[in-house]
Amino acid sequence: MRQILWFRRDLRVEDNPLLSFEGEVFPIFIFDTKILSKLQKDDKRMGILFSSVQKLKKKLQNIGLDLKIFYGDPVEIFKSLPLDQFDEVVASGDYDEYAKHRDREVSHLLHFRYINDTYLFKPKEVLKSDGSPYLVFTPYYKRCLDILQSKEITQYERVKQTLYQADYDSQISLGSLGFESQEISYDYESKFKNMQTKFKDYKDQRDFLDKDSGSDLSVALRFGLLSIRTLFHLARKNPDGEAFVRQLIFRDFYAYLLFHFPSLAWENYKGRFNGIEDNEKYEKFITAQTGVPIVDAGVRELLETGKMHNRVRMVVASFFTKDLLLPWQLGEKFFAQHLLDYDAASNILSWQWSAGTGIDPQPYFRVFNPYLQSKKFDKEAKYIKKHLPQLQDIAPKHIHNEEYLLKANIEGYPKPMLQHKEAAKIAIEKFKP
Repeated sequence: MRQILWFRRDLRVEDNPLLSFEGEVFPIFIFDTKILSKLQKDDKRMGILFSSVQKLKKKLQNIGLDLKIFYGDPVEIFKSLPLDQFDEVVASGDYDEYAKHRDREVSHLLHFRYINDTYLFKPKEVLKSDGSPYLVFTPYYKRCLDILQSKEITQYERVKQTLYQADYDSQISLGSLGFESQEISYDYESKFKNMQTKFKDYKDQRDFLDKDSGSDLSVALRFGLLSIRTLFHLARKNPDGEAFVRQLIFRDFYAYLLFHFPSLAWENYKGRFNGIEDNEKYEKFITAQTGVPIVDAGVRELLETGKMHNRVRMVVASFFTKDLLLPWQLGEKFFAQHLLDYDAASNILSWQWSAGTGIDPQPYFRVFNPYLQSKKFDKEAKYIKKHLPQLQDIAPKHIHNEEYLLKANIEGYPKPMLQHKEAAKIAIEKFKP
């Protein structure tokens, strides 16, 4: 058996099903021009991706293999390979529409073996008794737990493979890909080692912005630097790991929904109201000039670091869709442009949840109050002041007080662009079925 091993969101040697097939193999990675052409030239993710591909190449060389790196349209690249010399291409499945279309075209050229690696369950593995997909997370979660009673989430052992010799290696740099060279440090290995100490407080403290209770491993999962099975087993063995396992399965759920309902990527599942485009509002939002501290701090964190705390993401998305009445698709696109851990399924379904237009039963009338949220989860305004230094001398009680902000003149910071209470009333009427 001679196989092309197509690395994509699995940039590691440990616990990788691609390395569990015996025989002669040809490992490849493709910098997809159709994806890269949509990115900004200073996109922070490219620094992580490029360095991760280079590290993977070295690790493969250490075990007698190698990684051939290509740049272009994947379908055209496959056409250029001597496919008559291979039995199949093996890759982990992607669920977004572009990936499925791309993989279908490649499958017409060479037998395509899909493997499940990015998520714990295959998309058709967790179904109702009538064969239909679950629409609500809790019963989906319970079904997953039932399956786990009899199913072992197996980690993959590496087997002996021989390298198909081919002279295809080209010298590729970030510059040759059209991106600016940048240094981005992401030490996921130390973050993984620290997880054992975080499980105890994860459930109760992960939403608080002054606590370091999150895993900060979403980027590692996004690029496959760390196996989800490895993380699952670490949490499962810990007596306090249940809440974290639940979040891993929640991640599966969103990918599962996008697989079964692909139109979620661009249209509401429920509700007719889809926001109103307003360039002035949008510009204030993406430049962190709304005058609402928790929202502007979140956007500033995103622009500067490529990250945004999960609780803040919910507050920001609610403000965008409900207070500003902007279409969730615009917010999803903005996040997609900047998030280091961008995952199409998680991002799209989270925005639909915030707008109350998705599959899961998020009521249309739920509108997050950004001031109550910041007061509860950032009581001392440490997070806000970190990302909005112009508020450094403002007392936390004032930062969480809309009335104060509407009256005060703060140098370098605008007044709130709207009153939340009034905006929430309008939103509820607009989104009412």
